[in-house]
Amino acid sequence: MAMLPDEIWAHILEIGTDSASLTYRDLCALAMASRRLSRLSAEPALWSTLLAIDFPDGEKVSPSPKALYQTRFKLEKAKRVALQRAKMLFAQSKVAVSRKRLQELKLSLVREGDRLKAAVEELRNLERARTASVALNVWQPDVVRGRQKQIVEQCTVPIESRVCALKMEVQVCKQQIANFNKTYEEEKKKLGKHKQALASLEYHPLQSHFNSTPSDSNKRKRLELSSDSKLSSAAFEWDEQEKAESF
Repeated sequence: MAMLPDEIWAHILEIGTDSASLTYRDLCALAMASRRLSRLSAEPALWSTLLAIDFPDGEKVSPSPKALYQTRFKLEKAKRVALQRAKMLFAQSKVAVSRKRLQELKLSLVREGDRLKAAVEELRNLERARTASVALNVWQPDVVRGRQKQIVEQCTVPIESRVCALKMEVQVCKQQIANFNKTYEEEKKKLGKHKQALASLEYHPLQSHFNSTPSDSNKRKRLELSSDSKLSSAAFEWDEQEKAESF
């Protein structure tokens, strides 16, 4: 590395930034390697190229492209963090709504269950009263007859009409409970999906704020191949130049 002059290194870095093979991360890593590379990686032309690639809509001409890149990077990072926070809040609201909906469905199931139990109990009592009223028409011992007469007298509503209404109410309660159970299971699935979406949005300190899409990665691979050929040709030219100078 020490044998290569600054011009060759500058040309290599220029090829890397022009082909998008070197990013701001690579230049910052090179700057920490040595003082020489720190000086070479801080060339304004390199950061002007990165500005044009990473921020094509912004200002590209500046006395200090590196400082402008840092400013634009911080602004872009703040926007992305704010957008990420908004997405997380939206996902959290979905989870909260689903949980609230599940609680409401649980209460509805409890109410319908209590209503069904009450209807079944009342229907059972009416069936006993109807059976007792029929039994009064036949001879029975006085003790049994008195108990059945007491059951009939305690029933103050028309038995037949009330029995029909209660049977219909039992059917309605069962249908409602089935619907609530179905809705409850669907809401549980939605809650699971919302939790997964929220987990995928959790902030990670090592997550890049310049995530590349699959098409970008494919493009980068093609550019890397072309840049490798350019670097090889540049190194070959330098070897030929050294041989000529030695003769």
